[in-house]
Amino acid sequence: MLVDSHVNLHGEQYQDDLDEVVARARAAGVETMLTICCKVSEFQPVLATAMRYDNMWASVGTHPHEAKDNPDITADELITLSQHEKVIGIGETGLDFHYNYSEKSDQYANFLAHIEASRQTGLPLIIHSRNADVEMADLLETEMKKGAFPALLHCYTGGEELAKRAANLGLYFALSGIITFKSAHELREIAKTLPADRLLIETDCPYLTPTPNRGRRNEPAYVARVAEDLAALRGWSLQETQAKTSDAFFKLFSKAKRPLG
Repeated sequence: MLVDSHVNLHGEQYQDDLDEVVARARAAGVETMLTICCKVSEFQPVLATAMRYDNMWASVGTHPHEAKDNPDITADELITLSQHEKVIGIGETGLDFHYNYSEKSDQYANFLAHIEASRQTGLPLIIHSRNADVEMADLLETEMKKGAFPALLHCYTGGEELAKRAANLGLYFALSGIITFKSAHELREIAKTLPADRLLIETDCPYLTPTPNRGRRNEPAYVARVAEDLAALRGWSLQETQAKTSDAFFKLFSKAKRPLG
């Protein structure tokens, strides 16, 4: 079984062919999907997508790019939205100091509210981190001391030091189509060292389409290619990779129900 841990299916670009996208994913062996909320204001369409399909789940949160839109969001607001049976994670949230679409102060305020929501609900925090390795590691270490919370560094592109510090905190890691890029030497080496029982695979749709399909819109079916390269990097069989990454998903996102059979 394959699981796609990060898929945006609610956007406008998918409305005409949503059923076809899901059908292709099923045909590729992707049995479970998590569709990610990047703006709390768009939560209802995200939830509606998850409710449309069996074995599809949703998260609730605001991406750091959009933190400026609701820097005053509270943990209580997120907790209330997370009560739906289909919501299994908090986020996408985090820090992005590459584009700086939102001020750092807004990003921190937004992120801290999400952390508290994760801490109180026990739902995993889905973290975006770009050009913020030191700041992210420092903040996570500080916040974990206040009270532990489950967390995933999604679409991991950070360096070796963040990987080590996050692994020591018990975080999970999701790898995307980037590991199929031959130019991604450092990330491919880091992928070999991440905790074997805390590895997930994802698409980060609609971007980062794995080779040989680069240039096309990414979609959940392509997560099978990520699994192939992860298997090669780790020296695992494809079946072992599928089992390990699926087990990690359901261990982290424990609110999700595993498909029968």
